[in-house]
Amino acid sequence: MTLQHQRVAVLGGTSGIGLATAVAAGVAGADVVVVGHRPQGVERALVVLPSTAEGRVADLADPETVAKLFTDLGELDHLVYTAGEPLVLTPLDEVEIETARQLFMVRYFGALAAAHSARPHLRDGGSITLTTGTAGEKPGPGWSVAASICGAIDALTRALAVELAPRIRVNAVSPGVTRSPLWSALPEPQRKALYEEQAAAAPLGRVGEVDDVARAYVYSMTQDFATGSILRVDGGAVLA
Repeated sequence: MTLQHQRVAVLGGTSGIGLATAVAAGVAGADVVVVGHRPQGVERALVVLPSTAEGRVADLADPETVAKLFTDLGELDHLVYTAGEPLVLTPLDEVEIETARQLFMVRYFGALAAAHSARPHLRDGGSITLTTGTAGEKPGPGWSVAASICGAIDALTRALAVELAPRIRVNAVSPGVTRSPLWSALPEPQRKALYEEQAAAAPLGRVGEVDDVARAYVYSMTQDFATGSILRVDGGAVLA
């Protein structure tokens, strides 16, 4: 799986799964650009990435900022979208609609804006890889917002795969519960209990690590006969 001499933009690439993906893409030979919403995060990411890597700061919830970002970046081979605020599991009675709306702004509308603005700059044979999650297939109590976002991204992936073919491939990676900053909003005891519960239920007996999931994004970029695919990386958790 080589990305030699290819340019990859990872939006949300300054921590967690996004940073692990940027590192893996760099190892595969790519020239990587990571985009985050905090300058400090971008600076920290560049420390662990190859010296050829670039960093940008952008508000991915603002379509005008996203459009300017891709104009400034110029030609790309691959777009990876992993951006999103930390998730909190919230029972329906406690769901705040404005909070749910904000989560959709980055995770869904941000992905849509990125695909819209990146498309003219993607070279023929390039790809877009979005991020969904197994909550869409196997939600639990308190997962109504997260599951809804995953369902929307799944549908967007398939629709864009049809619309942008044959020039651009569009796929998504669907991680199960993964040990990452995604869950940083949960108090430590609740986060630990979530990991233990999910690990006990999964056939492989553990939750995911960011490096497990990063390999799926590299596969999506390099597998040139895959489009409209949702690549699940969950240790078999949806089977349990």
